[in-house]
Amino acid sequence: MTEFLRRDGGTLAYDVEGEGPLVLLAHGMGDDRRSYRFLAPRLVAAGYRVASLDLRGCGESSTGWDGYRRNDIAADLVALVRHLGGPAVLVGQSISGGAATIAAATAPDLVAGLVQLAPFTRVQSVDVSGLLRVRRHRQAMVRLALAAGLGSAPSWGRYLDLAVPTKPADWDAARARTLDLLRDPGRKAAFKTMGSGSPADAGEALRAVRCPVVVVEGGADPDWADPRAEGERVVSDLPAGLGELVVLDGVGHYPHVEAPEQVAALVLPFLQRTLARA
Repeated sequence: MTEFLRRDGGTLAYDVEGEGPLVLLAHGMGDDRRSYRFLAPRLVAAGYRVASLDLRGCGESSTGWDGYRRNDIAADLVALVRHLGGPAVLVGQSISGGAATIAAATAPDLVAGLVQLAPFTRVQSVDVSGLLRVRRHRQAMVRLALAAGLGSAPSWGRYLDLAVPTKPADWDAARARTLDLLRDPGRKAAFKTMGSGSPADAGEALRAVRCPVVVVEGGADPDWADPRAEGERVVSDLPAGLGELVVLDGVGHYPHVEAPEQVAALVLPFLQRTLARA
C-alpha cells in the first residue's frame, strides 16, 4: 500500500512491509521503488521492516520540487527515517548512494549503516583512456549524455539495456514502465536535473560518515571503465576501517535487479551486525 509523507515542496511516496529493524531502500535516477522488487521481499522474510521510497520527482512522488540534488534527496531520506522511527540502514543505488552518504553524515543518530550499490558518491573526471579502451563504457557515456541532457526516453532505454547485462524475467515490462514514467513532463524535468547534478556534496560528506559502509559494485558496470577502482576510491575516502568493497563479477549498474540473491547474501549479515548495535 502506498503511503505519503508531506515535505516542504511536495509529497514522497513510499511503502513499508514487514516488522523489525528498519531498512530504507532508495533507487537511482529515472527509476522508482519497484527497482527493489526482488530484494525487498528477501529482507522482509529475514525479519526486517523494509521501506521502499520513490525519490522526489519519481514514481508516485510529486514533481515540481525546488531541487533534486543529493543534498535534497538526503534530507528526504532523513525525514522518512525520522517519520518511521529509526535508526535505519540506508540502501542507496547510483545517485541515492551519494544521497545516503550525506544522510549518514548529517544524521548519525538515525543512520546505523550504509549499503551503496554502484554509487555515484564522488566527483567524476573524464577517463579518456577508459573511454578509448572500454567499448561498453564509451557506449554508456554517449547514451547517458543523450538521456540526461535531452530527457530522451529512447536513449535511456538503450542505456538500461547496456547497464543490465543479465535481464530478469520481467525485464521487458519493467523497462517499458520505466520509459513511460519518463514521458511525463514533470518526471522528465526531474530526471534531467538529477542527471546534470554534481556529486561533490556527497564526496565531501564521505569523511564525516561514522557508521559502517559496504560498497557493492558490478564488475560489468558500464558507468565506469574500472568499477572496482571506483569502489576502492569511495572506500578510501571514508574514515579508515569503516568501508568494505564487494565486486560482483558480470553484474552491471543494477546489482539488486540482476543479482538479488547475491546482494541479499551480502546485505543480511551487514544488517545483523549494524542494526544489532543500533
